Amino acid sequence: MLSCVLLNPTLTAQAASSSTTVYEQRIIHSPDGIGKYYMGREIAQVMGYTGAGWLERPNREGEEQPSKVVSLLNLKPNDVVADIGAGTGYFSFRIAPLLTTGKVLAVDVQREMLEIIELFKKEKNITNVEPVLATLSNPDLPSESIDLALMVDAYHELEYPQEVMQGIVKSLKPGGKVVLVEYRGENPFIMIKHLHKMTQKQVRKEMQAVGLVWQETKNLLPQQHLMVFKKPDSSDILTR
Repeated sequence: MLSCVLLNPTLTAQAASSSTTVYEQRIIHSPDGIGKYYMGREIAQVMGYTGAGWLERPNREGEEQPSKVVSLLNLKPNDVVADIGAGTGYFSFRIAPLLTTGKVLAVDVQREMLEIIELFKKEKNITNVEPVLATLSNPDLPSESIDLALMVDAYHELEYPQEVMQGIVKSLKPGGKVVLVEYRGENPFIMIKHLHKMTQKQVRKEMQAVGLVWQETKNLLPQQHLMVFKKPDSSDILTR
């Protein structure tokens, strides 16, 4: 394969450009975005670790009902859950006690966030939360190792959404699920910046592009969609 590439430089150029052709860079763009567009959507700026306090704000339960999010996941005791864009581990530490024989992989690209998670692990004496340092384009999870990937208000900030989602799909067991929680982009009265909201139509289009199948959308939260997608398994293939 290496000799083929060396003998055919156009193949090298194609390989290098294949991951960039799905994105468009624009000079004129929203101040809340990075100027990079994916499937017609501008990618939002990332909230850095300096915003950790906002994730842990006392009124979050009243505003977003995160406890309801956890209950809607229908977790089994032996599940392995990847909390993608885990931040301070807000959801990781609410999920972990339900996984008596399972665990949470708290995935983030910011080392500072993972340090906060390690601190909370000791404070809360919770041992089944494992911090995972990802890269901007790779969640760094083993193949077919997780039952569920959860992303709460994180997907819209992924700088390489297609590559990250391809990595997540690879890490899901057959029949595994992805749950995305995003502020409803269809509702202009939800007081969140435009680029930090997503419509269900846009999310479904982007998940379909990586082979995930929409299962359902639960609009039981005050401001957010909870969207469930599935990685096809053998039973899905046989019924087609």
